[in-house]
Amino acid sequence: MDRPRTVFTLLICLWCGLFPLSVYSQSVHLSDTQADKIGRRLWQNECGGTVSGLTSWNSGENFASLGIGHFIWYPVGQRGPFEESFPPLLAYLKESGVTLPPWVADSHGCPWPNRSAFLADLNSARLRELRTILANTVPLQARFAANRLEAALPKMLAAVPVEEQAKVKQNFYRVAATSSGMYPLVDYVNFKGEGTSPTERYRGQGWGLLQVLETMNDGPALEELRTAAAQVLTRRVHNAPPERHEERWLPGWLSRVRSYQ
Repeated sequence: MDRPRTVFTLLICLWCGLFPLSVYSQSVHLSDTQADKIGRRLWQNECGGTVSGLTSWNSGENFASLGIGHFIWYPVGQRGPFEESFPPLLAYLKESGVTLPPWVADSHGCPWPNRSAFLADLNSARLRELRTILANTVPLQARFAANRLEAALPKMLAAVPVEEQAKVKQNFYRVAATSSGMYPLVDYVNFKGEGTSPTERYRGQGWGLLQVLETMNDGPALEELRTAAAQVLTRRVHNAPPERHEERWLPGWLSRVRSYQ
């Protein structure tokens, strides 16, 4: 049963000063309708809404991208600069009562060592089974993404000097206070992270939600969020190592942030 206070209501109460910041660290719950709606928008953004897109491995990357949020899964024994999010999703699904096959539940990393091996196995029984699980757990994956947002604000505030915290907090709540603000906040944190990890930087500059909130000006909240996100993502591409060819992704990224309205 859904709790009567949704994520959005809790954020508004925080905005109004009715609860201390520590309340924000409590578990949050989306209603079934919210979870399904946000989950399907995430699925459309990352996978084009297709079942086949739920299991991907992009060219030039050393990890699989899985689920409606293209959660990152590194091969066994490998790591990279980006935060690995698929194992926590698996743990969340298991805690929520989803039965996972042993090859997933007992894994110590992505079982495919590289993109070539993954693509060669794309039509295997294992990946068909995984796609079925992911297609059937869209609302749960949306709740998992929302839980990441729940923890984002304290992390972001801890990552900036005291004199910059007020702007970050104000812009966060300005977006949250809009009628459709939950989707862009959940989506961007899932899409590009909180912006607090020191390894998620090019030339010392990040591209997460923190950097977007820092870049926003004082205009209408969602318009400012879209503009700032476009600036931050364009800067990331300009700063990226040339061999990554991130310019190929920028049009899709900019199209995605234009949906924040």
